[in-house]
Amino acid sequence: MDVDAFVLAHRPAWDRLDHLVKKRRRLSGAEADELVDLYQRVSTHLSMVRSSSTDAVLVGKLSSLVARARSVVTGAHAPLWREFVRFWTVSFPVVAYRSWRWWLGTAAAFLLVSVALAVWVASTPEVQATIGTPSELEQLVNSEFASYYSEHPAASFAFSVWTNNAWIAAQCVVSAILLGLPIPYILFQNALNFGVLAGVMFGAGRGDVFLGLITPHGLIELTAVFLAAAAGMRLGWSVVSPGDRPRGQVLAEQGRAVISVAIGLVAVLAVAGLIEAFVTPSPLPTFVRIAIGVAAELAFLGYVVYFGRRAVRRGETGDIDNAPDYAPTG
Repeated sequence: MDVDAFVLAHRPAWDRLDHLVKKRRRLSGAEADELVDLYQRVSTHLSMVRSSSTDAVLVGKLSSLVARARSVVTGAHAPLWREFVRFWTVSFPVVAYRSWRWWLGTAAAFLLVSVALAVWVASTPEVQATIGTPSELEQLVNSEFASYYSEHPAASFAFSVWTNNAWIAAQCVVSAILLGLPIPYILFQNALNFGVLAGVMFGAGRGDVFLGLITPHGLIELTAVFLAAAAGMRLGWSVVSPGDRPRGQVLAEQGRAVISVAIGLVAVLAVAGLIEAFVTPSPLPTFVRIAIGVAAELAFLGYVVYFGRRAVRRGETGDIDNAPDYAPTG
């Protein structure tokens, strides 16, 4: 092999690879693909030089270049703080934003069932009689419902609330393993409890107390549950109707989306728990407590819409980089 001719022919590729390696933190998608291609080609060049030449300087130079390129291709990871920022500005909001139809549909169905039950209970004394005795219902509407939010220390109550809410959301997320089939039942059970309680309170003329205590934390709390349910049911539907892509690929992508939602909702439900523990039972005027709840809800929805829509416009799906195409099997 004519080493000089070989070097002359391939030096532009080596220089280009060296440039991309030095620029590794600012590579575009096309440049990253080019780097991988050049790394493979230059690795081949190194093998050819080693087998046909005794030029130690050239071998050393190419070995160093290939080693640096390999570290970029196989060992480069974004700093932890960048992964953290990407999760909250891309991964979580874009998954939530892309699920908006399922999210909205889940909320509409839940509220429809809850309102129908509340109206039925409030307007039917016979139904109320099956829920409890007159003295029990009186105690509920006049003391138990309100005291529930203030009878425990705020810090421990916040943790208890967060745990309970997280459990409901976790049930929806875990149900994704069963293709989301149990989720409608889980939601119906919660809509039943919500609607019956609302019906009892409104039927006793205490609807203002009910709304004043439920609204501050209930808005963002229910929104989080709806999102968890939407993600789980969307995964189930991806198996039924995967579109023009392989079913396994869609299932894997949606499965990772469910995990993103689960992680993100840990923080959202923590906010709901803090509001329920510190704002709902506080002596603040009712309109102030409701305003805080509405502000938290609007802030969360605004966050999802702003970051989610921006990520969609960039072609982001929220999926992990270099994700496998198919869900792993045992």
